[in-house]
Amino acid sequence: MLKLQHLTKRFGEAPLFTDLCMEVDAPVVLWAPSGWGKTTLLRILMGLERPTTGSVEGVGRVAAVFQEDRLCPQLTAVDNLVLTGHGLTAAQARSNLQSLGFTEADLRLPAVQLSGGQKRRAALLRALLCQDAQTLLMDEPFTGMDADLVRDAAAITRRLAGERPTILVTHDRTAAELLGWPIREI
Repeated sequence: MLKLQHLTKRFGEAPLFTDLCMEVDAPVVLWAPSGWGKTTLLRILMGLERPTTGSVEGVGRVAAVFQEDRLCPQLTAVDNLVLTGHGLTAAQARSNLQSLGFTEADLRLPAVQLSGGQKRRAALLRALLCQDAQTLLMDEPFTGMDADLVRDAAAITRRLAGERPTILVTHDRTAAELLGWPIREI
């Protein structure tokens, strides 16, 4: 179980959030106003930032979807997924990419030549298919997808996240509702 205990994050005198306490043992959508610090919270959970006060326990091995896609540009989408999948096969990566609209021609392209939406879908699958990730952290994972792709991506996200502790932050209320996960408003 992921436990956040009395987390506070300040930049100078300006607090982003104060005294945040939360337990996550299954998927949840985190909903908060713009500027609240959702991305910073995820960065704290990943160990990329330190909280001003408070503690985090139980994160374990993390797979993440950042706001930027962070794919290796010279590798194909399949190679990007296999690289971080910890046992994921190329066939599994191909199948999942095709389920999100990738064609055979798309699968041969280096990531630098993919569209923005294709890069986003590859980044989402890269995190979801990381076979030994204990915790999933996703920052606006459906950005740049049309309504049909959001529906498909939400269904795959639900299936592949399973019951792992997962925090997904989004401004897209429709996507949050498609997931069917509890929505935690802060």
